[in-house]
Amino acid sequence: MTFPPAAASARSPIRKPPRLRPGDVVGLIEPAGFTDDEFDLRLVEENVRAMGLVPKAAPHLLQRYGYLAGKDEARAADVNVFYADEDVHAVFAVRGGWGCARILPHLDFDRIRANPKLLIGFSDITALHLAFAARAGFATIHGPNAASSWGELSWNSFRELAFEAGTPLYRNPEATDDRLVRTRWRTRTLRPGKASGRLLGGNLTVLAALAGTPYLPDFDGAILFLEDVAEAEYRIDRMLTQLALAGILRRVAGVIFGQCTDCRASTPSYGGFTLSQVLKQHLEPLGVPAFQGALIGHVANQFSIPVGIRAEMDAEAGTIRILEPAVA
Repeated sequence: MTFPPAAASARSPIRKPPRLRPGDVVGLIEPAGFTDDEFDLRLVEENVRAMGLVPKAAPHLLQRYGYLAGKDEARAADVNVFYADEDVHAVFAVRGGWGCARILPHLDFDRIRANPKLLIGFSDITALHLAFAARAGFATIHGPNAASSWGELSWNSFRELAFEAGTPLYRNPEATDDRLVRTRWRTRTLRPGKASGRLLGGNLTVLAALAGTPYLPDFDGAILFLEDVAEAEYRIDRMLTQLALAGILRRVAGVIFGQCTDCRASTPSYGGFTLSQVLKQHLEPLGVPAFQGALIGHVANQFSIPVGIRAEMDAEAGTIRILEPAVA
């Protein structure tokens, strides 16, 4: 196998895809799991039209191969064709699941690099975000998939990034319901301080699975953001250990651990660690600012985060400030 060129440094200048404008055509891909109900796809297209955009289905959309949306070569071909299509201005993943890592060897990174366009999605789409950061060198957006609910918070942050070339400040909204303040919307400082660097990260499981491959960017000086879903505390522990042993954690300038939805063992042990204890064990010794609880990940209303773009984090305030536009 011939590997792609060396990964870009987290301090390297990032290229900016063109901003989105009402009426732009955007491609719909399924690089991982499948949607085999045409009615579900119609709902996704309605989502996109509500954004003022024109959806264009990939040639192999609605295919199925086991639990994947078609064979690896077909799913990769859909990515390649949209990055060569001058009429397509951005590419939305319809859903996540599993399978993006399988298509990485089939992607035409020369073609992708030559045609910067926003890629939007999250969860398993993390594999594409990281590979694009390493091999294509332009910004992407870790945000809702096209089939997601697109709540007000998600849409507002996406519009500001993708349409307005804005530099938003992300802060979890205040909740009038005290139960929400105590749990879902509260941030927790793991180590205080401020840090600035290039935002890199996404789903912890996917990132850990790519460790040791040529599809990870250079994390030197980066702000690492992470999220996950349905992973027991010991598995979070195992994956963070893997990132530490791979030398990734010691290179970052700060860490933001977002939402870990349903992340608890199915049979809780009173002698076990909580998620916050696991995070504290791994992140506090790094000596860099770190906080937990940002609205990033598998929640109905999540921030749209620009991957590869410089930002400043404040671990005590629980905020992320974008320092440069993600688009031109």
